[in-house]
Amino acid sequence: MKFWKTAAALLLAGIAATAQAAYPEKPIRLVIGFPAGGPLDQHARLLADRLQAVLGQPIVIDYKAGAGGTVGAQDVMKAPADGYTLMLANTGVMVINPALYSRLPYQTLRDFTPIARTAMQPLALLVNPQVPVNSLKDFIAFAKAKPGQVNYGSAGNGGISHLVPEMFKSATGLFMVHIPYRGSAPAFTDLMAGQVQFMAESIPQAAAYHKQGKVKALAVTSRERNPALPEIPTVIASGIPGFEVVGFYGFLAPANLPRDVTTRLSGAPPGADQPGHPQPHDRAGRRSRFPRCRRLREVPRRGDAPLGRGGEEVGRQAGLACACCATSCSPRCSPARAALPAASTCRDTAAPVASHPRTRCPPSRAPCRWA
Repeated sequence: MKFWKTAAALLLAGIAATAQAAYPEKPIRLVIGFPAGGPLDQHARLLADRLQAVLGQPIVIDYKAGAGGTVGAQDVMKAPADGYTLMLANTGVMVINPALYSRLPYQTLRDFTPIARTAMQPLALLVNPQVPVNSLKDFIAFAKAKPGQVNYGSAGNGGISHLVPEMFKSATGLFMVHIPYRGSAPAFTDLMAGQVQFMAESIPQAAAYHKQGKVKALAVTSRERNPALPEIPTVIASGIPGFEVVGFYGFLAPANLPRDVTTRLSGAPPGADQPGHPQPHDRAGRRSRFPRCRRLREVPRRGDAPLGRGGEEVGRQAGLACACCATSCSPRCSPARAALPAASTCRDTAAPVASHPRTRCPPSRAPCRWA
């Protein structure tokens, strides 16, 4: 009897090992939480070719746009943890949304298995070519002379294309009007058409249209100049010290993904860099400047990654949350400076809030609370 039990156990172990070694056996669905045509979509298309070459199965891109990537994140969160549903997420989905929304239906660390970071992505500050400026200093002077008359577009409330202009406004004292769109592509289209005058966009897309003369790049948000826009200075060099924002893209899978599948997926994109595998190219035929994938060892928890003054502005302007603790209190909170006790702390992050702007809510909603 003991012999047969041992034999059965070995047989089952062999079958399990064979099943694991066979992954993947069918097409893999890659979810994107934004409309087609934006920078994340372009990045996904490049990576899909690489993954398909390495994994030997088709990669099917599935667009689940809405709520700043939250719709797509929920779809992946509820999918089976078998490696056949993945999400290519950006900084907004992984970090900014959890920091801004107190009732977000997902938690990045709890509900997903991080697979790999696929790119670090600085942004470019852009204007419509008809705006009569040639530098960031010129634009600041131009916008200050027209308070409230300059519009900027974004891919939606709370994303990095919203966060960066708000940080820029805070750093310069400008008054610009935010026009949120349902994705980067329609916002970028209106920037080229002159419906909005300013936008922060990822460098690959910005560089392509800047070189065509359809938009004008004024500065990049990285600490150093970017090879794709070598003639464009940084925001820091343009006179705003400490202004550095670099987003990132990465693969996520549903929580509790088997370790062997995680290992297989996290090693797949770098393997595409080996000889014999196709290399990604942009539409102009040049090799894309995406770094090798790196494993996402840790995604910042709520409160771990301070949003800074720009993050406070995003929450306040969008009516999303309290300015300092990101706790939802009203669709339209009206900010007001208020003296807080020295010992006051944010109830969510336990961080001192004496230096933060306090948000007071209308009487119809409960006021923001402090610990």
